[in-house]
Amino acid sequence: MISGMVSPMRERLLEAASELFYAHGLRAVSVDKVIDLAATTKVTFYRHFKSKDELVVAYLERRAALERDGIGQAMKQGDGDVEATLRVISEAIGAIACAPGFRGCPFINAAAEYPDPDSPIRKAVDAHRRWNRATFEQLIAPLGIRNPAEVADDLMLVRDGAMVAGYLDEPAAVAASFLRSSQAVIGGGGGSARS
Repeated sequence: MISGMVSPMRERLLEAASELFYAHGLRAVSVDKVIDLAATTKVTFYRHFKSKDELVVAYLERRAALERDGIGQAMKQGDGDVEATLRVISEAIGAIACAPGFRGCPFINAAAEYPDPDSPIRKAVDAHRRWNRATFEQLIAPLGIRNPAEVADDLMLVRDGAMVAGYLDEPAAVAASFLRSSQAVIGGGGGSARS
């Protein structure tokens, strides 16, 4: 394949996998189910993906790109105002949790299904979580918090809780709770004084 070009069949397989994986779980969906939904053959599947694990990683990378785009838009919209950015993120969490078929965070779900830290799936999950933490650190940098890494860890915990609660509880309440909790974490500065 020429670098930079995207194969329509690869995209079709990835679309089918995304639909099935999120709705039914990673381990519950076989390659055959993906092939059937994409209306293709095993030969074609294996031209594009060497294994199911490679397909799962591609699915997670696609989900990560969507989340990164969304958070990037929130940061752009917030224009350096941490509270405004958190408000946009909380509204997005509420909207996502209200969407039909919402089953929580695909990364938390994947980590539950693939606990081995050496699996390629878990490595993809961990890479995205590192990005999330770094982005939270970047978001709060203007506040001059003394321990930004600790606060980013706390914000990550709040985010994870919101994603799980969004699956179990009322989405609007989850969004409001995410915002309040994030404000409390930032206001506390990770239990330390600001510099």
